[in-house]
Amino acid sequence: MIISTKKILELNEKYKLLENLDKREAYPEGVGIDIRVGEVYKITGEGFLGTVERKSSDIEKVADIAKGDKDVILQPHDYVLVKTMEKVNLPGEKISIDGGEPMYLMLDVHPRSTLQRCGVYLMATKTDPGYFGELTFALTNLGPKPFRLELGARIANIVFVQVLGDIFRAYEGQWKGGRVSTGGKETQI
Repeated sequence: MIISTKKILELNEKYKLLENLDKREAYPEGVGIDIRVGEVYKITGEGFLGTVERKSSDIEKVADIAKGDKDVILQPHDYVLVKTMEKVNLPGEKISIDGGEPMYLMLDVHPRSTLQRCGVYLMATKTDPGYFGELTFALTNLGPKPFRLELGARIANIVFVQVLGDIFRAYEGQWKGGRVSTGGKETQI
């Protein structure tokens, strides 16, 4: 079941589900909360995904709102990784909403429609119970013209979803904490 934004903001006071929300998200529209781009990275080297080991592609940070960068231009076919300004903190244990049966929470991520109207595709994944940190997405300009992305712009909408039943274990993965790259070869856990 999708949890309303009003309920998420109430739960946020108790569980600190979201950090660094934009002021405009004090009264969000619909059932999702918008999140903003804070850092942009380009891929500079090859990656590898094996059955035991992996190495994400080498990256270079090209823009950071914390350093005063204003925007980036995505030329047609450019592909970048973007890291959010907001941090999420999904409990690794069940929580009770309004005294109901305790359940886990996860996130679904949806692109803002302005991106698709400009020919830009956002690639995102679900976020499991137990994850904390900023979120990392990919953007690629599939359109025929350059696209200007201002840092601090709202690029995605996150929807909190209750998980029915038990899970085997909460997320323990190596991406926890908002890491963007492996920085070298590593064994997968």
